[in-house]
Amino acid sequence: MGNSGLKQHYETAAKTGVLQISENKLKEIPNDVFNLCDVLRNLDLSKNKLTYLPEDICKLKHLKQLNLDNNKIDTIPNFLCNLQKLELLNVSNNLLVNLPQNLNNLRHLKQVYASHNKIQDFPKQLLGLQTLEVVDLSYNKITSIPPGMSQFYAAELNLSQNEISQLGEDLHQAPRLKILRLEENCLSVDAISPELLRDSKLHTIHVDGNLFEPKQLASVEGYNEYTERYTAMKKKMF
Repeated sequence: MGNSGLKQHYETAAKTGVLQISENKLKEIPNDVFNLCDVLRNLDLSKNKLTYLPEDICKLKHLKQLNLDNNKIDTIPNFLCNLQKLELLNVSNNLLVNLPQNLNNLRHLKQVYASHNKIQDFPKQLLGLQTLEVVDLSYNKITSIPPGMSQFYAAELNLSQNEISQLGEDLHQAPRLKILRLEENCLSVDAISPELLRDSKLHTIHVDGNLFEPKQLASVEGYNEYTERYTAMKKKMF
């Protein structure tokens, strides 16, 4: 779809603040997007062929949601973090090896989706972001969860399909973490500490496809406390 075909999308976005131009084989962000800098709050550029982000994206000062899923981007530049109102960032299905170092400047960020990339280290820049709710880092190459998770504020963390063999010693101190997905990693049952089951806020932990059978969790000290939280959560749902 050429620029003429996108014209109606821009006109609609000028009224609604929402611009959806996915699946248009775009290799770069059209300049017309930046003409909407005073109104644009939601920008969907997914399923294109973008390889980079221009610095002009900083002009979108009101942007709350940015969807870059399914492109060919290998670097998210630090200047993206000038989008101070950003609440949702989706960079899944790209070629990223890391996230911007100053990501923790985005003080309103609630949701981060970065699955299906090439990230090797857990992004410590997510620590300290008190607005975080959901983080998806599945299908990457992360090998461990670092210390410092007492400053990780999301309620849901997806790390399935990585190469994790070690969990951070203070993971149980993550103040709001309730759902933890660790399917298909390299964990032994010894990597699941009693503190994680006994002292955390976790009510749901998924460990299928690791180096032990999920039923072996029952032998870890603290399992009873974990199941009590799980049962209480289920009761609230019904």
